[in-house]
Amino acid sequence: MILLALRDDFPILKREVNGYPLIYLDNAATTQKPQVVLDAMNEYYTSSNSNVHRAVHTLAGEATEGYEACRTQLKEWFNAERAVITSGTTEAINLVAHAWGRANLSEGDAIVLTEMEHHSDIVPWQMLAEERGIELRYVPVMEDFTLDMEVYAASLTNAKLVCVVHTSNVLGVRNPLEEITKLAHEHGALVLIDAAQGVPHERIDFKDSKADFMAFSAHKMCGPTGIGALLIQPEVFQTMQPFMGGGDMIETVTVNGSTFQTNEHKFEAGTPRIAEAVGWCAAFDWMSSLDLREEHQRLVGIARWVAEQLRAMDISVYGRHEAGDSAVVSFLHPTIQSEDLAHLLDARGIAVRTGHHCAQPLLHRLGISGTVRASFYLYNTMEEAELFIEQMKYISGRFG
Repeated sequence: MILLALRDDFPILKREVNGYPLIYLDNAATTQKPQVVLDAMNEYYTSSNSNVHRAVHTLAGEATEGYEACRTQLKEWFNAERAVITSGTTEAINLVAHAWGRANLSEGDAIVLTEMEHHSDIVPWQMLAEERGIELRYVPVMEDFTLDMEVYAASLTNAKLVCVVHTSNVLGVRNPLEEITKLAHEHGALVLIDAAQGVPHERIDFKDSKADFMAFSAHKMCGPTGIGALLIQPEVFQTMQPFMGGGDMIETVTVNGSTFQTNEHKFEAGTPRIAEAVGWCAAFDWMSSLDLREEHQRLVGIARWVAEQLRAMDISVYGRHEAGDSAVVSFLHPTIQSEDLAHLLDARGIAVRTGHHCAQPLLHRLGISGTVRASFYLYNTMEEAELFIEQMKYISGRFG
């Protein structure tokens, strides 16, 4: 009954696709939004629409209060002292590359990455490496879909930064972040965690994590698209320089030069994402009533069952689905091409994702070019999983 009531909060789940009730299994790409998020953003635009921080009129005060309430929520939810609001995980990682990397890295320095990273945590570092002569070292993924920790430890010599994904968006594997961070700091390296796939399932304590940076997006945790955050440890924050200039990030501007804000606004030039911040606040409020740990266990159980059913059909599944992993099932059918399979599922109202999932180095390591990915979230049910498998059996029997 609780799950059914939760599903009622999401208006899109009442939709039919091609004559079938929608079964949305593309949550690793983006999650659906509860009505309270939609209402909060609409309320901002219809009653408080204004720019923030600079004016003294009522609407500007309400807009500023709504925007800064999001920052307060971020700090409280993740136990962080510094929270820069960005357009998403990608901008947050690029912010580290520009604002910290350019100020602190030079030719001969090394950055440790993994083959499991999303392109957003590879390409910015490749660009900086080409510009500055920085060495990039990649930790390989082993046959059991985990990182080679022996290679990782050996890669830390003279490294200045470690960039690691919290949970793989392809495999669903949660990395041993505690060990990764501890070893990095013992070697004098900072740690950046791409937590885009972690924050939807786990209420991460940033201070306790000991990471130096953590990047993530709202839209993967029932919030709006177009907004995310970068959490930064206070002592590291002081070593960063702004990389976008404009309004709101300055203290003074003269024809001879400028001085900058000393708080998070230093990295938030221009008109910020006000409506999105208001919506994200509503998403945090909505999620606060849930037991995320219990929900995570339920969803991993569903994903594990789905993986077992697919393997019984001689379908290759990539991932292990252990207790700490996310509810992602990536698979390949032995005879039906991935895109064809996705179209056949969509014809029956089931939404999945295909392709390389912005993780081409990982797929190259696995010896494949792409997968079909079904990913489960708070509003998904075991009944939906059973219908998915039922349709997979039908499609395999008819087209396989």
